[in-house]
Amino acid sequence: LFLSLQLFGTIVWILVASTRVPLPLLQGWVMFVAVTAWFLSIVFLSVFLFGYANRIAVNWNQADFIFHGATFVFYFGAFLLQAATTSLHHFPRKFNSTTQEKLLNGREYNISIAASV
Repeated sequence: LFLSLQLFGTIVWILVASTRVPLPLLQGWVMFVAVTAWFLSIVFLSVFLFGYANRIAVNWNQADFIFHGATFVFYFGAFLLQAATTSLHHFPRKFNSTTQEKLLNGREYNISIAASV
């Protein structure tokens, strides 16, 4: 489960980082969640791989449940923000400009859809 979390967290991290970031506040939270969950899953995995779990008196089943539950809640919130950013693709980038450049072009729109999924 930790390896799949790292894999998909890395994919989200790469996809969000490759967009132009039209709304930095929303996509900044998505990046924060992806990077933090990725880093904490590496820490959690290394605790088990190096045998520290036997030395630390913690209920690891409960810690695992809390970690994955919190990760689910944060990733779901990040999904909603990324999906909201993706849904705004048809709005103009500058409202006072005479050009009608969209907030996300076709390539960035497709990358944002992949990052949302």
